[in-house]
Amino acid sequence: MAEQGVPPVPSPAAMSYPAANVGLPTGPEVLRTYSGAFICLELIFGGLVWILVAASNVPVPVVQGWVMFVSVTAFFCSLLFLCVFLCGLAHMIPTNWNFVDLAFHFFAFVFYFGAFVLEAAVSSLANLMKNENTTVLHLDNRRIGLNVAATIFAFAATMCYGCSMVLGFRRWRQ
Repeated sequence: MAEQGVPPVPSPAAMSYPAANVGLPTGPEVLRTYSGAFICLELIFGGLVWILVAASNVPVPVVQGWVMFVSVTAFFCSLLFLCVFLCGLAHMIPTNWNFVDLAFHFFAFVFYFGAFVLEAAVSSLANLMKNENTTVLHLDNRRIGLNVAATIFAFAATMCYGCSMVLGFRRWRQ
């Protein structure tokens, strides 16, 4: 029999899972925040990088394979992250969403920066003369244009991930 004035002892299961720490609103309201807008831009620019590199028929598979991996992986992870907040699952999954936001955008920023540099290298080294007879990489004007556009959108996606990382850091620090 419980004594009056003494709170009941919580169960061990209730003590082992902390409450979800969410700094962003859930549902459609997340799209009205700067973070939601940056995630939408990340999806748009990342999808364009993915499409443009694939349309260029991947002339340098070793380098552009990494660019494709980063753009596809970051696209789907950003889409999943946005869906978690749009569907309200962030309140159902007990974790520190501010830290998850910061960590995801930090790693995406680092990987996308590397992909941007590699794509820029492919674009700038196209048709560079090594000797009189050979070139390092021969691309036609269409492929050069696609790779230059992919470089520009990879830079834009990198900046969006960087801005999201800064916003995530501000939320995590509070």
